[in-house]
Amino acid sequence: MANDLKAIFLVFLFLMGLFICSSSALAAHGVSIDGSLKYPPDFTRFDYTSEHAKQGGTLVLHDLGSFEKMNPFTLKGAAPRGLNPYVFETLAVASLDEPFAEYGLVAEDIALATDKKSVTFTLNPKAKFSDGTPIMASDVKFSLETLQSDQAHPFYQLYFHDIEKAEILGPRTVRFLFVRPNRELHMIAAQLPVLSQKYYTGHAFNPKGGQGAMDIPVGSGPYVVSDAQPGKSITYRKNPDYWGRDLNVRQGMFNFDTIVVKYFKDPIVSLEAFKAGEFDFLMAHISKQWNRDLTGRRFESGELIKKIFPHKNNAGIQGFAFNIRRPLFADVRVRQALGLALDFEWTNKTLFFDQYTRNTSYFSNSSYAATGLPSPGELALLTPFKAELPPEVFTTPLTAPSTTPPASLRGNLRKAHSLLTQAGWRVQNGTLVNKQGQPFSFAILLADSAFERVIAPYAANLRKLGIKVSYRTIDPALYADRVKNFDFDMVVTSFGQSQSPGNEQRDYWTSDAAERKGSRNIIGIKSPVVDALVDDIIYAEDQETLTTSCRALDRVLWYGYYIVPNWYLASHRLAFNAHLKYPEKLPLYYSYDQWLNTWWREDVQ
Repeated sequence: MANDLKAIFLVFLFLMGLFICSSSALAAHGVSIDGSLKYPPDFTRFDYTSEHAKQGGTLVLHDLGSFEKMNPFTLKGAAPRGLNPYVFETLAVASLDEPFAEYGLVAEDIALATDKKSVTFTLNPKAKFSDGTPIMASDVKFSLETLQSDQAHPFYQLYFHDIEKAEILGPRTVRFLFVRPNRELHMIAAQLPVLSQKYYTGHAFNPKGGQGAMDIPVGSGPYVVSDAQPGKSITYRKNPDYWGRDLNVRQGMFNFDTIVVKYFKDPIVSLEAFKAGEFDFLMAHISKQWNRDLTGRRFESGELIKKIFPHKNNAGIQGFAFNIRRPLFADVRVRQALGLALDFEWTNKTLFFDQYTRNTSYFSNSSYAATGLPSPGELALLTPFKAELPPEVFTTPLTAPSTTPPASLRGNLRKAHSLLTQAGWRVQNGTLVNKQGQPFSFAILLADSAFERVIAPYAANLRKLGIKVSYRTIDPALYADRVKNFDFDMVVTSFGQSQSPGNEQRDYWTSDAAERKGSRNIIGIKSPVVDALVDDIIYAEDQETLTTSCRALDRVLWYGYYIVPNWYLASHRLAFNAHLKYPEKLPLYYSYDQWLNTWWREDVQ
């Protein structure tokens, strides 16, 4: 919008607010957690994009498993990679070089009420779906109500929990009213995926029996689905009539004419397929892959490139997660004992080429990680629950078990044995059994066979305690289904964190989420203390309070021994076809697939 029109619009919105809202609001091209924005209203592109990006060509990606539906917003079944953001768009998009800022996409103006009890979105008049129908306020209202319903994945019900309702103020103006304001709720509202009411009136949002689940969806994004073959591939073709091609938040992005995602059943097979040239881009999750497998003639010739790209992301935590719904893991002493059996130092040196850093926080690599002993602010939050918390929360800094001398694996296993004895377990004929003589036995579920070599030494250490542990890799789709239904003993998982933790914490840790299949609270945590601290995070009124609340939660989660903490890497390990190019300037806070949206093919004519 030109500057003079922008000024007129701001005056109009202000005057309108005098009549329709009990508190004034200020329209803006973007919003942030603290009110500051890097980019002015007339910015032309994000700094981490390139004005030299070429348009055209094909990008071939890969994924594991298969897909069986075209709606990524429901619980049952697996959707293909890429529907978000190639097909579906949100009201605003994140800036990848600011801690927590968003700029208008479908919504060209965002007005947060001064009392922070509502936010008003004015939609871009050019915004339309791929079927040519304009995006209206009614579509946004429909989207919110649909995603808050039990038809959608339970994540959305939790994430949008504090949005009370949507009110249509005009054909392209919609206001969200909040149950209770918090610092990030207007930004969460701006992350709402915009669905076509027309399309989902004629097509079931969550088809029963799967009928219609593979119908090609209508979205407003830069691509449309041109071909879908479950188990084989999905093809996205750039929409020649894409409404947002000239927006500043889309410049230098989505540069390929076609994006194909090929599916593989096995990560080892997919790696060899990458080396053979069957797809263009690979994120290396395994150190062995990076150091030993991503080699050969095509790397030596320069046809394939591998490079490490640093980031400043909040690393969250990765670990072997217990399903504490299982009686076997109900005792915290048992969980602590199993954590002592992991020899990170040996694993990192022998298997990971010393590339990783041990997780010692649920907010690793960030200022939200608890350090030292609790601060006065943390004590103010924790002390009311002192009787319900282990003493270590107040007396011991967050520390992971170590085998670095003078510590040792032998010493850790002795401590583990003592804890198991206290919990009522004893070794009988080499097997750990309870008072009823039942053996301590469980299974670790894996989705990637490459992780078996990591689990093997951990399982061997557990056997030294008399524990019978098995592990097996299953089909990724079946794995995802079992995790959604909490049908496992232990899995390897990660809990990613944003640069400003907030509403997503409900889905990770709260009692409500523990009861909802498909939630990220796969551990099954049901703790009034955790619930209260999550609320403290969500409703923190300033950065200092947010940091304090996160650190307090960090301590409680850590000494609940809900996972066996793993490790993290403050960079992305990427391998790619040499024809692919990327902007010179890296973003700061990004996932590899977000940044991939700024790449292009240099060999396009």
